[in-house]
Amino acid sequence: MRIPAVPRPRSLAAQLFAMQAVLIAVVVAGYALFTYVSDRGQAENAARDQARVVARAVADSPSVREAIGTPDPTAELQPYALRVMADTEVDFVTIMSPQGIRWTHPDKNQIGKHFLGNTERALKGETFTETYKGTLGYSVRAVTPVKDDKDRVIGLVSAGIQVEKISKRVQGQLTALLVVAGSALALGAVGTYVVNARLRRHTHGMNATELSRMHDYHQAALHAVREGLLMLDGQYRVALINDGGRELLGVGDVVGRSVADLGLPVPLTGALLASEPRVDEVHLTASRVLVVNTSPVSGGEQRGTVVTLRDVTELQSLMGELDSERGFTQALRSQAHEAANRLHTVVSLIELGRSEQAVDFATAELELAQALTDQVVAAVGEPVLAALLLGKTAQANERGVELVVSEDSRLDDGLLPPSLPARDLVTILGNLIDNAVDAAQGSVRARVTVTAYAEGPELVLRVSDTGEGVDPAHAEAVFRRGFSTKPAGPGGRGLGLALVRQAVTRRKGALTVSEAAEGGAEFEVRLPLGTPSATPHDSPPPPTASLPRSSTVPGGDA
Repeated sequence: MRIPAVPRPRSLAAQLFAMQAVLIAVVVAGYALFTYVSDRGQAENAARDQARVVARAVADSPSVREAIGTPDPTAELQPYALRVMADTEVDFVTIMSPQGIRWTHPDKNQIGKHFLGNTERALKGETFTETYKGTLGYSVRAVTPVKDDKDRVIGLVSAGIQVEKISKRVQGQLTALLVVAGSALALGAVGTYVVNARLRRHTHGMNATELSRMHDYHQAALHAVREGLLMLDGQYRVALINDGGRELLGVGDVVGRSVADLGLPVPLTGALLASEPRVDEVHLTASRVLVVNTSPVSGGEQRGTVVTLRDVTELQSLMGELDSERGFTQALRSQAHEAANRLHTVVSLIELGRSEQAVDFATAELELAQALTDQVVAAVGEPVLAALLLGKTAQANERGVELVVSEDSRLDDGLLPPSLPARDLVTILGNLIDNAVDAAQGSVRARVTVTAYAEGPELVLRVSDTGEGVDPAHAEAVFRRGFSTKPAGPGGRGLGLALVRQAVTRRKGALTVSEAAEGGAEFEVRLPLGTPSATPHDSPPPPTASLPRSSTVPGGDA
């Protein structure tokens, strides 16, 4: 059995067109009816006025009063009445005696018969009008007395117009009215159709229920999606922003404001204002690492831009930790390879019967490795930082760079408060060391010096290198995302120092760069101990650049 398809409700535009067409029809019909009734009333009033004027004119005529006094009034009055009827376009003029006996009538057979109608008020000297059915049918008539010189009623005059002729006059006017009303209805229908055709294009033919449902889904989706969604109009003003977008950008209710006025970092503002699409661009705010995608709204004109924001702050931190772990693994692999070589050497010495030389060789290698570990652990008792320094030392050695922990370093285990997590310290110190190793690699005396100690309420981290230093022109630019003096690698460059500045700003610390004693660059970080982290709404202060000795060739990977 085939189930009949349920008819789809008409679109909103079709419903509005039907409602407007009915409304226009009702208004036009009501106006036509009102005009018809009004015109009919006016026509009847005009007929009464005309009948009254004609009756009074006949009653005031001296010839009429003279004819009434003759033995045969009909002989003179009948021709006179017919002339008046022709001249004034009334249907009858009846002149009668006070008793109501007709002296004149359009139908000669009615002369001498009694008048059909009321005469009492006229006999009292009053002129009045009425609608009455007489020999000619219903008519609007006026009855007035004829008085002599002594103000005595010597006769009566009645003049009238048939109601049928009044109706014909109104019908002629009604025909013209209906033509005008029909034209107004057609014009209104065409205008309504044009307006609703435009509405149909804007609503894509959807009905009111579908539009309401889409709005509900739209609102629910905006609140449910945790990624940031930002919609900009053609003038780059915020037309819509969801909860995730407000949280990721650290803004409040900014609908209607220009993107340039939101106080966002300059690179991020530039990406949002760009006319070309942006795909998976990484941008930094005060406390977050965001992946930004922009897409213009199609439609033949600059209608706006859709922006999506993804928070990869945690992912970036985990990637940094993963890179460190990967470096540790590579260092351990290298050390395992070297240990295998040394072990083979020890075994070979034993096989050759040179046990003393084997013991001396193994002892020397063990003391060298232990000395490095003891040096790092003695200076930095914090386990995470100690492990980071040991791994970075092995990585630096593989690249021909000596990594040294200065004698001024002193961080005991348990010194760092819970408000200063090890993850941020790994981000800060790890990126500074990587940047310094890149700068020092290839120099005459490739060395990186790390200093870490507590000074009063602050933690001081200082990393210097023997590279070519930082050009004063780039003293502030090195902290911007994307800046680098080295060629871009497969994974891109220019993010390390930007992440350092972000972590320092989040901890309300200070980051400075200056010229190192050995000619390279020296980065110093000061973090308050026991200070809670900054909120996502904090904006980063600009880094302090201090370069007392100018360096002409920029160095270091930013």
